[in-house]
Amino acid sequence: MAPARPSFQPAAGWTAFLAHFLFILAAWTVFIKYLLPVGFALAYGEPWSRHIYWDAWPIIHVWVGWALLARPWYTYRLAIAVSLLEIVIICSLFARFLADPDWSTWRTNWFVNKVFVLSCFILVLVTALARPGSLKADTNAK
Repeated sequence: MAPARPSFQPAAGWTAFLAHFLFILAAWTVFIKYLLPVGFALAYGEPWSRHIYWDAWPIIHVWVGWALLARPWYTYRLAIAVSLLEIVIICSLFARFLADPDWSTWRTNWFVNKVFVLSCFILVLVTALARPGSLKADTNAK
């Protein structure tokens, strides 16, 4: 007799994908916004922080990614709040940037990073609104 196959749970798989997307974005953001600019500045004898655009978003992205996997009681609210905040902030930054674009290496890296971050949080928001149960804590788990 064949072993019973576990039931397919697309929401759990999709939620795990979003969590890992956030982890990759956080790592990419740390590299693009911090490590690469510091290395470049040091290589060219410039002040180490010259090309850095400081923020703590990579930490928040890791937190949301962890919450999507661990699903503490506040995951749904966190996903909605951070998604809305990110979408509003990025869209306003894009509006200002595109009004007078600076396509230098650093700003282009910033722009491309923000396109992926915006895409990710649109997906998180759509998931939260379309499948709210996939982001809520499993009350039956022990």
